[in-house]
Amino acid sequence: MSDLRGKTALVTGGNSGIGRATATALAKQGAHVVLSGRDAVRGERAVDAIRAAGGTADFVKAELGDEASARSLAREAEQLGDGHVDILVNSAGVFPFGPTHEATGEDFDGVYDVNVKVPFFLVAELAPTMAARGYGSIVNVTTMVAEFGAPQMALYGSSKAALVLLTKSWAAEYGPSGVRVNAVSPGPTRTEGTASMGEALDQLASAAPAGRPALPEEIASAIVYLAGDEASFVQGALLPVDGGRVAV
Repeated sequence: MSDLRGKTALVTGGNSGIGRATATALAKQGAHVVLSGRDAVRGERAVDAIRAAGGTADFVKAELGDEASARSLAREAEQLGDGHVDILVNSAGVFPFGPTHEATGEDFDGVYDVNVKVPFFLVAELAPTMAARGYGSIVNVTTMVAEFGAPQMALYGSSKAALVLLTKSWAAEYGPSGVRVNAVSPGPTRTEGTASMGEALDQLASAAPAGRPALPEEIASAIVYLAGDEASFVQGALLPVDGGRVAV
């Protein structure tokens, strides 16, 4: 396991689901974790749990949705991290499902603002300073439905497909300066956000060899691997963590 002592990690959406599991796992490796989220109660609970286990964490309430909010969060995380953010995990996202012909312009903007614009400007704010120090790791959380067509998932899937391309572009842009950029592509995962899907989540997962939804901790393990020095020669990669759905 990587030793992340002395590193600061910013995890968006870190107050629940995959983000919280990732924040917890990074803290166990010694990182000072800055979690962001919209729900302050859940955020403080996540921080309290990390601290109770001996980790270091802070919570920043953030309504992420545009350039200004992304840049503001990045700067606050740097301040909390003694002037540096070494690891960025773009985990926050929205995933509405529905027919294309029922989507409105407001729906479209809402998804792309959170899933594409916010990661873009977080990277724009943090990657140059990472590059100046010659070290940094960025992990983007995408989805398996960014890789194939699925009914009623055009809006969500296309936004995450944009993040896949951005992952490769950023790896090419910042990799030569020591900043590794990679992505994890989860399959169906049992979180607070997917609880409303009910049996549909199990049906979606049944198409993969594993035959079940993932736990958030299983996705977090892959994110922590890519974030740490054990993945020092991994750049611009998309790591499927989908129970084998990529194979069928």
